[in-house]
Amino acid sequence: MHTEVVHASITQTASRDVHYATLMAHAHNTPNNHLLACMIASWLVGQGNMPTRFGLSETSWNNLLNNHFPHYIFPQRLLPSDTIDVLRLPECDELRTLFFSHCDTITHDKQCLADILITGCMGSDHLWQDLGLWSRKDLTTLMKHNFPSLAAKNDRDMKWKKFFYKQLCLQEGIYICRAPSCEVCADYQKCFGSEE
Repeated sequence: MHTEVVHASITQTASRDVHYATLMAHAHNTPNNHLLACMIASWLVGQGNMPTRFGLSETSWNNLLNNHFPHYIFPQRLLPSDTIDVLRLPECDELRTLFFSHCDTITHDKQCLADILITGCMGSDHLWQDLGLWSRKDLTTLMKHNFPSLAAKNDRDMKWKKFFYKQLCLQEGIYICRAPSCEVCADYQKCFGSEE
């Protein structure tokens, strides 16, 4: 059966909501569509801090788009892209191992989302903002759906990026925090305060 490719008639001046609606109109009924559409729509209007293809290879990026938003023609964003800090690549491998160690099965989606999360961790803002998600709740949903056992460890609602790095330190037996407990730490708000 011949399937006609539907072109997304969206210009660079379209709002994030319009991009999101267009993406969702092309979406297959698969998990993560909403979250990916939020991130992509934000990126298309210059929000967030993600590089081209969100840090994925061209093949992985195209497969991800085809799996979630078939027949959607991805418009080129005209804004410059940030690049990943290559000096942090060993850290990227450690984060990838952390995510994959909390997967029952490693699917293409989870590989891509792990790499997208890692790329987001290279940013300087709250992780959900760097990813282009629309709220911290979206990031929590992404974690619970894709990396549930890791998400379950964050039972005190620590900020996600800080939580990931704390997990890496714990794996290495590094305990950098000198406070006897989080509740008495002077930096409590930096780890657990609002991100909104």
